[in-house]
Amino acid sequence: MGIIVGTMALFVVLSVFSGLKVFSLSFTNEIDPDLKITSTLGKSFLITPDQESKIKKIDGVASYTKIIEERVLFLFKDKQQVTYLKGVDSLYPVVNDIRKKLFNGQWVKPDTYQVVVGYGIARDFSMGVLDFENPLQIFAPKPGKGAFENPEEAFNKTDVLPVGIYSISEDLDSKYVFADLSLAQELLMYKPNQISGVEFKLKENANEDAIRSQLESVFKNKITIKNRAQLNESLYKMLNTENIAVYLIFTLVIIVALFNLVGALIMMILDKKGNLKTLFNLGTEIKSLRKIFMLQGTLLSVFGGIIGLALGIIMVVLQQKYNLIMLTPTLAYPVVFTLENVLIVMTTIVSLGFVASLIASSRVSKKLLD
Repeated sequence: MGIIVGTMALFVVLSVFSGLKVFSLSFTNEIDPDLKITSTLGKSFLITPDQESKIKKIDGVASYTKIIEERVLFLFKDKQQVTYLKGVDSLYPVVNDIRKKLFNGQWVKPDTYQVVVGYGIARDFSMGVLDFENPLQIFAPKPGKGAFENPEEAFNKTDVLPVGIYSISEDLDSKYVFADLSLAQELLMYKPNQISGVEFKLKENANEDAIRSQLESVFKNKITIKNRAQLNESLYKMLNTENIAVYLIFTLVIIVALFNLVGALIMMILDKKGNLKTLFNLGTEIKSLRKIFMLQGTLLSVFGGIIGLALGIIMVVLQQKYNLIMLTPTLAYPVVFTLENVLIVMTTIVSLGFVASLIASSRVSKKLLD
């Protein structure tokens, strides 16, 4: 019973944390591309028509979008905030399905002074959409060296019109203001082919390593390429660390349960001492006598693990299908059934059960029988 309950608990908790991992990453996956390239030599780089034609020929690339990201100052009425202006071209909604996350309004039209702001920024500014009387002002530092006599000359300024509000997560809703690529280039005094990055959407089952090597060849190794996991490296590390910590804690619970197995086997050895002595006098080796109890303990672990795993799988599948436990009235507790968790739990139980049986069976000795 101890092994069954411990196995079931370990599997259910690992499935819950797998679900929480998928749930947490779903927010970043909404806006992060499959691959993103940036310059290794500075904030921006030039992309030529020849390079774009080579990108289009790369097998596995479904679509790509050119972007510009830069921290600028936003002013609205008497409030101000420094955050990222993200200039995007017309293909951005194809690479990142941002339209689904529009809370209000519409997406930006090409070659216009329209912007889409996050719900967090709109809330902080008490801003609505299509407010023609109160435009949103953007101040971007002018590139170059030297001092300015008049501080106002140090910035490029433009007025833009918020036409939409997006909502993804608390962090992202206060991070980006989306604008047309040409507007960002004009504000930052970039050349028409000057950008800060390219984001890619890959085809299903595309070879990421092959695409990486071809992109490095196109841009002559002057770019940094990151996939979705690398773009959110700290989040992935945190989630994986939590998963390992929970696994170790519940493995400790199983080890405590297996102490009962060790004790039960030792009690059985003492109870069958007379029978063991008879077998020993008939010529059975000590090694063979130990194997009896080692096999019995291992079988207890294996069958206990299988039963516990079966019960855990039933619980996880029922939660996935019928949403038995809810976090909120509309959000079920996230769980994910994976074969990886099944293998981890079964390997843990069988390995620890074998070690526990080995420890218990070592009590069978010539000294005990004498």
